[in-house]
Amino acid sequence: MKKYLKEILILLIQLFMFYVFPLFAGPTDVMGMIVLLILATLLLSILIGSISNLKVKYLYPIIIAITFVFIYYNETALIHSLWYLAVSSFGLIIGMVIHKLILKK
Repeated sequence: MKKYLKEILILLIQLFMFYVFPLFAGPTDVMGMIVLLILATLLLSILIGSISNLKVKYLYPIIIAITFVFIYYNETALIHSLWYLAVSSFGLIIGMVIHKLILKK
């Protein structure tokens, strides 16, 4: 369990953002909140891709998409979970490229 500490910490930060950020959004701030959550998901997935050496990091996009559906479960949450899956997969790939470039030096 100790070897997964970085991955669990990043996942907890992501869950915190899914729960807490929408509490501060007003009725007119919905699009801004979605953009903020997507950008934060991208940054956290880049971070997990660049610091993690374990194979469990490949499950991160799937965990994020499933978590989003369970938090905001309604008929519109399914399409948004695909966006989170795509964004976190893209960020994971970017993070892995950054990790490879750092290791080459």
